[in-house]
Amino acid sequence: MPSFDIVSEVDKHQLTNAVDQVNRTVTNRFDFKGVDAEVEMNDFALMVRAEADIQVDQMVDMLRAALIKCDIDPLAMEVGEYEQSGKQVKVSITMKNGLDKELSKKIVKLIKDEKLKVQAAIQGDQVRVTGKKRDDLQQVIALLRGKELDQPLQFNNFRD
Repeated sequence: MPSFDIVSEVDKHQLTNAVDQVNRTVTNRFDFKGVDAEVEMNDFALMVRAEADIQVDQMVDMLRAALIKCDIDPLAMEVGEYEQSGKQVKVSITMKNGLDKELSKKIVKLIKDEKLKVQAAIQGDQVRVTGKKRDDLQQVIALLRGKELDQPLQFNNFRD
């Protein structure tokens, strides 16, 4: 019976590359000369810090562009609130990795509302979709690609 998994993953190696690109760009840009600004990475949590909020905004935009170049969907970024501490402005960014319960339930509901001949089951931080025909599974993939969800989705483990 054909099946596939719906997941939301961020490649940690590509994320590291994107953070390194931003830090290199910041050290080379003229408007950041003499400014203590950098992006720190701790697992899937990022901390962007600089001396002014405009600089932090620019760095977040640079990070977004670097993520796109590294084939990471910028929807996976969740930007927190700006914090002022001393002469530094910080913002924490978390990368969404894995599907949370609410989004998994929403995906299953979307699939069931379409009345396709497939079964969707939540398995941890992924959703497994099984059906009798490959065409039904491809309709599910097309349906989910057409919907605006607040997190990027990948479809893997496609099996016949």
